[in-house]
Amino acid sequence: MSTAPRRRLTPDQRRAQLLAVGAELFAAHPYEAVLMEEVAERAGVSRALLYRHFPGKRELFAAVYRQAADRLLAATRLDPAATLVQQLAQGLDAHLDYFVANRHAVLAANRVLAGDPVVQTIMAEELDALRTRLLAVLPLAGEDARATVSTVLKSWLVFVQVLCVDWLTEPTCSRSELRDVCIGAVLGALRPLLPVDPAPGWDGAWDGS
Repeated sequence: MSTAPRRRLTPDQRRAQLLAVGAELFAAHPYEAVLMEEVAERAGVSRALLYRHFPGKRELFAAVYRQAADRLLAATRLDPAATLVQQLAQGLDAHLDYFVANRHAVLAANRVLAGDPVVQTIMAEELDALRTRLLAVLPLAGEDARATVSTVLKSWLVFVQVLCVDWLTEPTCSRSELRDVCIGAVLGALRPLLPVDPAPGWDGAWDGS
């Protein structure tokens, strides 16, 4: 196994390096197979230095997942010029790209560490941010409608999360079918609550246009 040469970095640079190594290992291996000793070895640092930045594997994983959540939020900023279906498809595709490329990390966050309050807070905060963005682009008629739609979106986002994690474990449909099921589910739930159809002409399949 190759070991990175030891080089002097600032604390922020070293933390970023350790996060990058951790992200690579958590993506490539099941959570229980990732060892802090291997993280230190790959980064070319002592275990003592690694533990000064991250007291344990859970703390390292939480920091890696926080970084991933922040990047996903940055990658899924809704384009006001796009249709709702385009915005939903873009956001879902960005998340599915990450889920597929980081299957082990996603399963760790949702299965192995399902009871970890820090990891669950990270995921809850991301879902809340996505819900707020969607509320901002929907045609809402008053505060009562906003409260109702907000509740529907919260439930839909959890539905999408569970469905996508299950799909990673057992892909019983294609990725495009999974995305279209998620889009169709939220459109079906929202249409009775909005003053205008949020996706006129939607026929149940996203064609990329």
